[in-house]
Amino acid sequence: MLTSHPAPTAPHPPEPAVPPHGPTHRTTGHLLLVGAPGPRRDRLTATLTTTGHTVRHAAPGDVADHVGQAPPDAVVALGPAPDGAGPDDPAAPPDACPALDVVREIRTVPAGRALPLIVVGAADVAAVLRHGADDCVPEASAPAELAARIEAKLRRVPVPVENLLLDPRTGLYSHRHFRAELDRELRRPEGGRGGGALAVVAVAEMAALEARLGPRVRREVAERLAGVAERLGGACDRFGWDEDGQLLMLLPGVGEDAARRALERFATTVAGTRFVVADEHVRLTPAIGWLPLAACPDADRGPRLAADAATEGLRHRDLRPVRHAAWMRGAEHRRPRRTLGSLLRPPLSALSPALSLLLGVGVPYVLYRQTHALGWELGSAMYWVVVAGLVLSALLIVVECLFSLDADERPEKPGAPYPPASAVIAAYLPNEAATLVETVESFLRLEYPGELEIVLAYNTPHPLPVEDTLREIARRDPRLVLLPVAGSTSKAQNVNAAVTRVRGEFVGIFDADHHPAPTAFRDAWHWLSNGYDVVQGHCVIRNGDSSRIARLIAVEFEAIYAVSHPGRTRLYGFGLFGGSNGFWRTDLLARTRMHGSMLTEDIDSTLRALGEGARFAVDRTLISRELAPTTPTALWNQRTRWAQGWLQVTLAHLWRALRSPVFTVRQKLGLFVLLGWREVQPWLTLQILPVLLYACWRAGGPTHLDWAVPVGVLATLLTLSAGPVQALFARRLAVPEIRRRTPWFWFYFAVSTVLYSHFKNIVARQSHLKEALGDRQWRVTPRAAAQAVARR
Repeated sequence: MLTSHPAPTAPHPPEPAVPPHGPTHRTTGHLLLVGAPGPRRDRLTATLTTTGHTVRHAAPGDVADHVGQAPPDAVVALGPAPDGAGPDDPAAPPDACPALDVVREIRTVPAGRALPLIVVGAADVAAVLRHGADDCVPEASAPAELAARIEAKLRRVPVPVENLLLDPRTGLYSHRHFRAELDRELRRPEGGRGGGALAVVAVAEMAALEARLGPRVRREVAERLAGVAERLGGACDRFGWDEDGQLLMLLPGVGEDAARRALERFATTVAGTRFVVADEHVRLTPAIGWLPLAACPDADRGPRLAADAATEGLRHRDLRPVRHAAWMRGAEHRRPRRTLGSLLRPPLSALSPALSLLLGVGVPYVLYRQTHALGWELGSAMYWVVVAGLVLSALLIVVECLFSLDADERPEKPGAPYPPASAVIAAYLPNEAATLVETVESFLRLEYPGELEIVLAYNTPHPLPVEDTLREIARRDPRLVLLPVAGSTSKAQNVNAAVTRVRGEFVGIFDADHHPAPTAFRDAWHWLSNGYDVVQGHCVIRNGDSSRIARLIAVEFEAIYAVSHPGRTRLYGFGLFGGSNGFWRTDLLARTRMHGSMLTEDIDSTLRALGEGARFAVDRTLISRELAPTTPTALWNQRTRWAQGWLQVTLAHLWRALRSPVFTVRQKLGLFVLLGWREVQPWLTLQILPVLLYACWRAGGPTHLDWAVPVGVLATLLTLSAGPVQALFARRLAVPEIRRRTPWFWFYFAVSTVLYSHFKNIVARQSHLKEALGDRQWRVTPRAAAQAVARR
């Protein structure tokens, strides 16, 4: 027992007065009590609770999950019962102390490395302390002693993290020590270094999390990210964090392609994981900036350059690692010089219709004549190639129509109870202010048995009056969540920002002019709960009376969504997401995201999800009504973007898909037709002209040709019949409101046979030239109530 001593003679500062019974308050905290359920754990819980602590439980073996998800302030582990087998039992193995297993489990988790750990009733105190416990207390100890020991651990003065090589809680290098590691790597001879990369990981949701949960959340987020990187292993073996709480990653000895793949895998895994941060379930969007070590100037500037690239990644939120480039903020660079391509692009784009005729007609005609002079009948052979191509295209359309008659039907009952669901409306306000309020009100009238939230993710260059109206609606109905996305320039960025904020188990994605049917979300869940990951609905035009263009598109959409999509899905074994009226499992969408650099981000996301093995369904009874373009200019701009976007997807995914083991032979055939043949067919049909010109030249004039060749006549008739056949099937399978508009179908029948098909081929060839010239401008046309332009 300690006794008091006389005060020393040397003067001392006055000490604060302490009450005779101890401090006026105790240090209490959140404790994790580890032990098997039973009377012993109940008694210890009561003791800890009466001393002012909050207690939650974990069984041995489950400690890592509890510590990793929501780290407590301290861990109390209950040792074996006095009559249980322990180290003193000759029949037990040397390390048969359950308390040792708990200690090892806690100390191997990054979040548990620095937690105070007290073992109650340890069989071998020395072994438990050697393996990482901070204290051992006999089970018969008085409650006051146990409480005092816990409080002493909670009050201990920590060593500043910057003074440690590794942060004991997160397992990360401090910023100063990470720079030292990076400098050591950079000082190695480049030949012996074997490549390497430096990456900085920012989190798009960090500002919102810090505003809501406080600055400590940065450390927790860095810890969660490091845990994911450690589980993945691979190229990255050193982690740190900078002054802004961003994760630093050093990938030594890897090439640029391997580094990019490792970072992509890390980003996808993080985005597809639900984390517990400050006792909240959150999704995180990593934005990764990186640069090769060969391009890293030094250990001080290198992380700053990677951070600039991460800032660029935050704009897109599409999970793609961004390699640092000289034009990024904070970089030293000169103004880029104007290249010959940038100077030639405007005039060539303006002349692209004439250029396509030159490339598609003039060059082949000259080639046919030159090869004829050499004794090769390339022109005659090309005639049969064109005939076969036209016949094949027509037959594929007819087969799709036949398969559409027996399309898969929606399951009658859901496979699970209706979960929370979310609708995401992506909008660009200046383009959609006239229709947005009407759209939001239609969503608030939806009928869904579970919880449904409507997230309006929008961007606008300047405030608009419609925002005040929307805020008033949100105050009136809390189901509406307004999500302005600062700095966004695309629908993809709006959707990417929304997917981490939604609460639903599945998400419906819509453009700002869509009015889904009242039961749309209920019907979509019938598919998703029965084994599917994505379901695409039927988009119906609701402004067909506006113009002849709108009527044409109204019937065309029935041919697409009621005939082609269901028929192709049944024929080839996979569906497509068409950009709107599509429903995704939230976890899949969080991993896939949308890439704003793609003009058809919907098809791109489809191919990437299919490559992961996702199942896509198409349901023509899952209705949403939208607006169609009403002018030729708006239609031209829309279809040019679609065609160029399909070309981008083909270039990015076709070869990879044909080599992928994920797809079956049947699916690969479908992908070749959907992507490859789609891009060849517009140029193949154009070969009719040079082939005919060559034939006239050889025959001595058009009057000397035999125009009634049976094969040519039959091929022409079959080709011309494909459009009317598709129109007939569309008439049969269309929704009632379109089916009863018989004149619309006659109009489509007449126009689509030659004129509209020719128009779409011209658009496709034009888009190929635009892509080759690097012209990827997205021309937006405003929507209005009377004169509307659709935006996919």
